[in-house]
Amino acid sequence: MIPAQIEKEMLIEAPVEVVWRIVTEADQISQWFSAEAQLDLRVGGQGRLGTGRKSYPIQVEAIDPPRRFAFRWLYPEGARAERGNSTLVEFTLSQEAGNTRLRVVESGFDQTDWSDEEKVRSIEDHSRGWEECFARLRQLALSQPEARRG
Repeated sequence: MIPAQIEKEMLIEAPVEVVWRIVTEADQISQWFSAEAQLDLRVGGQGRLGTGRKSYPIQVEAIDPPRRFAFRWLYPEGARAERGNSTLVEFTLSQEAGNTRLRVVESGFDQTDWSDEEKVRSIEDHSRGWEECFARLRQLALSQPEARRG
């Protein structure tokens, strides 16, 4: 059975406002997630994330500052992002004693029209990728002047 989603969570020693900026601003996203980041930060807004070799369109699905940000990606170029042709990436932020609990859920792998092999490979790649990205995101957050110093 192919898993429906990937879930990752971490506690970051920085205020929620700092982590929110890092998760939602293109100049910050390009430092921890993808080399290319363009984003129209509104529901229905379009953008791109890319590695330099490959670029992916994204569509903003939800924005609730500073608690929730969601977008769809990995859909065919020129198509409209929807359930069945893309995955949904949802970031949830919550404050915990001056720190930020950040959770990401990437879902919809089981609903795509990809082959089972593609689904499994994507889940494995993305699971590793989120771990690497979260490590970079955490370091970026800790380097911000507003981050709490211990």
